[in-house]
Amino acid sequence: MRHLRRVDAVLGRLIDECGPYPPRSPGDPYEALIRSIMFQQLAGAAASAILGRLLGLYGADERYPTPEKLLGTTDEQFRAAGVSRQKASYLRDLAQHLQDGSLDLGALPASDDTEVIEQLTVVRGVGVWTAQMFLMFQLGRLDVLPVEDLGVRRGMQVAYGLEESPSPAEATAIGAPWSPYRSVGAWYMWRAADIRTPGT
Repeated sequence: MRHLRRVDAVLGRLIDECGPYPPRSPGDPYEALIRSIMFQQLAGAAASAILGRLLGLYGADERYPTPEKLLGTTDEQFRAAGVSRQKASYLRDLAQHLQDGSLDLGALPASDDTEVIEQLTVVRGVGVWTAQMFLMFQLGRLDVLPVEDLGVRRGMQVAYGLEESPSPAEATAIGAPWSPYRSVGAWYMWRAADIRTPGT
């Protein structure tokens, strides 16, 4: 907080208005990736309902299926749960990478940010934005600035009184002084735009 206040008066005012940044306890990385895929391009309530039906396929306790169980799920079962054909293919691709060992979630905490993004984005349906959210909210990395995120850029427009949303390059320049705590700065931009934090 001291660093961010010192380098950016606008961010300092947001800290005063919104309070301290709350560190988030990580959950299961596999489950986090399944949720990320399921919530793509859907409103939160709809995605939650479909995810609940999907988990219900594997037992009343709604535990997340193992990769093996995901690979064994039929097209008909996915459709019955409301999972689109495209998302079913994404889930299977994630499960396949985990099963054959080409993606090792346990090794990601020891990898640098670039390596994590490279490893995660081999999975269909997991793009750079999803990988950045994983870095921020699953691995607790403090220096990630997702400049492709419309909420972050909208927050910059509001916080800095800009006439229009900044481009990714302009957003990168705005956030540069925040390093090595750009993840925290991004969180305050979501607050400025009054957007619920992705991944929650």
